[in-house]
Amino acid sequence: MLPHLPNAHTDCQVRVMEDTVTNTEKYFGQFCLLLAAYTRKTARLRDKADKLVKQLIDFANTENLEMRTTLRNFAEDLAKVQDYRQAEVERLEFKVVNPLKLYGTQIKQTQAEIKKFKRVRNHEIKQLEKLEKLRQKSPSDRQMISQAETCVQRASVDAGRTTHQLEETVDAFQKQKLKDLQDFRAKMHGVHRPHGPRDARPLTDTGPAAAAPWSLAQSAQSTMRSHRKEAASEDSSAEEDPVEDLRGQGQGLHH
Repeated sequence: MLPHLPNAHTDCQVRVMEDTVTNTEKYFGQFCLLLAAYTRKTARLRDKADKLVKQLIDFANTENLEMRTTLRNFAEDLAKVQDYRQAEVERLEFKVVNPLKLYGTQIKQTQAEIKKFKRVRNHEIKQLEKLEKLRQKSPSDRQMISQAETCVQRASVDAGRTTHQLEETVDAFQKQKLKDLQDFRAKMHGVHRPHGPRDARPLTDTGPAAAAPWSLAQSAQSTMRSHRKEAASEDSSAEEDPVEDLRGQGQGLHH
């Protein structure tokens, strides 16, 4: 617990607390912005893949039965991956990004407690200064000095109580922050847990009758690489949408 000691000692500890809260506001705000941008890019990648699925189906409708079966299986597998990606976008937004946005309220409450402590501490200092001046100016005025001493005592008790409250608030803030970070880490791990063979069969897993020629497989891989490059180029050149930081309320992603 913070001892109610000379101002320099207590004020130093309060500055450490204030820096801790300020750093949390800064870095959690950046985490929120970057994770929101990451979620938007994942959503755009999902949209690109959906277009690719549509093109594969359109192409399949122009081919013979054997080729059509292969292309539709390819499109089906790719669509299943996009279902997983859609779930990833939703989990990121609702389980990670939105809770980070709400963290701004806790930061403001803690900052308000620090400001309250400073006001109480300044009042105590003023009462002490007033008492000291009175002792120097009117050392024989016992009544005024006694009243001033009573005011100092009340201010000191108030400062001690506020100091204790501030320490409890910051301690709870730090514990909650650690818990939330561990929770975010677990949720991020859940979001990015690899999808297994039950979610989508390998793109090369086709029967003998529907097996695609090597040249078609290479062409499909080349097409996918081209789409990835195109998506990366567009993402790098596109201007980022504005995202609210921890000091404001953000809007949800549009799917």
